[in-house]
Amino acid sequence: MIENKVKRLWAEGKPVLHGWLSVGNAFTAEIMAAQGYDAISVDWQHGALDYSDLLPMFQAMRASGTTIGARVPWLDPAAIMKALDAGAMQIICPMINSPEQAAEFVGYLRYPPHGQRSFGPTRAAFAQGANIHAEANDQIIGWAMVETKEAMANLDAIAATPGLDGIYVGPADLTFSLCDGRYPPGFDREEPEMIAALQTIVRTCHKHGIKAALHCGTANYAARASGWGYDMTTVSGDSRLLAAAAAESVAGFRSAVSGIKTKPSDAKGGY
Repeated sequence: MIENKVKRLWAEGKPVLHGWLSVGNAFTAEIMAAQGYDAISVDWQHGALDYSDLLPMFQAMRASGTTIGARVPWLDPAAIMKALDAGAMQIICPMINSPEQAAEFVGYLRYPPHGQRSFGPTRAAFAQGANIHAEANDQIIGWAMVETKEAMANLDAIAATPGLDGIYVGPADLTFSLCDGRYPPGFDREEPEMIAALQTIVRTCHKHGIKAALHCGTANYAARASGWGYDMTTVSGDSRLLAAAAAESVAGFRSAVSGIKTKPSDAKGGY
């Protein structure tokens, strides 16, 4: 079975740069994967896509060598196992609020005797190579998302879940829940209570020997999070990057032509 490069980077003491895909298109996935991310995940939860989009996106990214993953829609064994069989090397599961849910998630990721993953790696057998049944339990990374006040209350117990690889922080939902709606959801939090919460999460993860990941909006904030100890940071995503680049291009044009007066056309309409 192929090596999970994310685990190799961690073994070398390096932080992981993670990309995010929410546009259901194989070509845009291929473009993003060619830019040098260490890992990229397809957002099957909130993305504008379904499984019929996810599979060809995985195929398009294979040549890049990036570690491919998916955020599944929910704590659902069918979705988790289907993403794994499609070739995902890491799974991000939203709204894990208790150690019981974390243990359930781990069980869906692993083959027996460590879990209950059903054997049928339809595409993974070709994309990941042979011996999956013996090696996948060690190569697949499972991230439990901490996004709620309840999850924060159970943080220590969730992080102590046997077999869990790490906690992935969704700052938008976490801010909305933890601060009782006082702040709008979003990335790159600056509120003192949110920074304290983010630092508590990474400390708790490392205390229990697991990894911590944070979804960020900018490279500068991601670097800051790496300084706090986060082992993987997500920097924006395809739809936001497209919007930002397009907005910058339009603004540049408007600025460049702001002093130019065009000559009124003498052409007459009609056919």
